[in-house]
Amino acid sequence: MGLSTRFTELVEIEHPIVQGGMMWVGRAELAAAVSNAGGLGILTALTQPNPDALREEIERCRALTDKPFGVNLTILPSVSPPPYAEYRQAIIESGVRIVETAGYRPQEHVDHFKSHGIIVVHKCTAVRHALSAERMGVDAVSIDGFECAGHPGEDDVPGLILIPAAAEKLRIPMLASGGFGDGRGLAAALALGADGINMGTRFCATIEAPIHERVKQLLLENDERSTNLIFRKFRNTARVVKNSVSDQVREVGEQPDATFEDVRALVAGAKGRLALETGDIDAGLIWAGQVQALIRDIPSCQSLISRIVADAEEIITDRLSGMLRISQNM
Repeated sequence: MGLSTRFTELVEIEHPIVQGGMMWVGRAELAAAVSNAGGLGILTALTQPNPDALREEIERCRALTDKPFGVNLTILPSVSPPPYAEYRQAIIESGVRIVETAGYRPQEHVDHFKSHGIIVVHKCTAVRHALSAERMGVDAVSIDGFECAGHPGEDDVPGLILIPAAAEKLRIPMLASGGFGDGRGLAAALALGADGINMGTRFCATIEAPIHERVKQLLLENDERSTNLIFRKFRNTARVVKNSVSDQVREVGEQPDATFEDVRALVAGAKGRLALETGDIDAGLIWAGQVQALIRDIPSCQSLISRIVADAEEIITDRLSGMLRISQNM
């Protein structure tokens, strides 16, 4: 049967499955594995310490796959922001054809990428943001429901509502993100009007994910209750794995007079990297979503993607069409 959609045609991939850009995780070995399996792998630009290192990582990924892959560039407000323009230039000069943007006021970056013929997919957390990105000229959007890892926005709208609400208004292709990890999710996303799914947490629990086995095992053991929502008070809500660090961040953040400075030391990115690389679960924040409840194994990316697509096809062609036949015969 095959699951060809507007998004697979746009980026010229076999399956409508994208690996989200993840800090410290979106490296060449994972991105290439996803792309080789027929999905779209994504390198995370800011995982690399500087633009030259990003150039090297792009070449490393290119040596591992001859399939399409992209690069994520997330723009966040900061007192000392990274040299975004230099990272952007590294992406352009390296000949990358697909970019995932996310974050704060991306117009400058979108315009520059588009002027070089690059396909831009922008990550959003609300219908109004998706429509704004469409007006901005992006080629597709990825819309994150409240279930997702990372920053789900401040509206608390789950994917079951957010995806069809966005699909009703958007003209460009849309990926559904947040809570997806198996064929049931892919079939549901397509039914809700999406053109594919974006998975982050699920790809962390794969053989090729460049993180410690202890972290992968944690994701396997956790359930839908195993996350904390932090930074609510600061209007920068984030969903992370429930551990001693995120418990403390949540508790401090709930104090009436709390400021971000009270938790800054706890949430440092270097500590999160330490947790991922050493397997010390309580070393820092570990970003993961509620889809942990659906993780049953730690397969290769090839096995995972093949299974998701086969299960989605079976649901669409057998289960749903069978139910329709039964209904028509009643």
